[in-house]
Amino acid sequence: MKLLLASLMAASAAAFAPSSFQAASKTALSETTADLESLAGKLNPIVKFYDPLGLSDRNFWGTSDEASIGWLRESEVKHGRIAMFAFVGYIVHANGITFPWPMTLAGDPFPKVSSAPEAWDAIPDGGKLQIMAFVGFLEFWSEANRGTHYMKGGKVGDFPDFDSKYIPGGALNLYDPFGWHKSRTEEEKANGLLKEINNGRLAMLGIFGFLSEGAVEGSVPALKGVIPHYSGEVMAPFTKSILPSF
Repeated sequence: MKLLLASLMAASAAAFAPSSFQAASKTALSETTADLESLAGKLNPIVKFYDPLGLSDRNFWGTSDEASIGWLRESEVKHGRIAMFAFVGYIVHANGITFPWPMTLAGDPFPKVSSAPEAWDAIPDGGKLQIMAFVGFLEFWSEANRGTHYMKGGKVGDFPDFDSKYIPGGALNLYDPFGWHKSRTEEEKANGLLKEINNGRLAMLGIFGFLSEGAVEGSVPALKGVIPHYSGEVMAPFTKSILPSF
């Protein structure tokens, strides 16, 4: 319950983010530094453009500046989405909420633990490999089925629909599986992406706050006594290395 209350307090921080955005004529691509500066002003009119590492001036893999910025933009959106899943997932596991059916074919139940890292540790390595394989498939599908790649001027954050020709029986699309947002205008899509970026940034701070407090008690004063200590290695996904030892 403490963690649930803390999460609600953290979510209230979204009130400090701008709630209204200027309408755009099309979904913003933001492929140049000038575009990033304009985008930053819409996302946070107080901080605005902030790039202490100078990543927007880097040129990755011998490509153009526009391609490098497209890659950085896509990475931020993708990691923000993952962080939002992780933030909610951490709270769900910390409150002992699990699926009612068995976790494995052998009938083992889902673990009831006090933190998400403990839940991950309790999953058999075979299950972890299945999760990673599924995520790998999503990554492959996203990269292989874009009309225009995000490093070549394509829409940042766009995930292509699943094609029943390649997936037996078809599948619900990852984005808008029930088609509720098909009538959205380009202005609404652009504004929605801005809100998603802000929420993703907040979620990245939130999940790392949880993990930091769990690893080093007192490192996040606001979460002291709320997040239990985790004695495992949060950056080690497997109980044993899958790489051969020499």
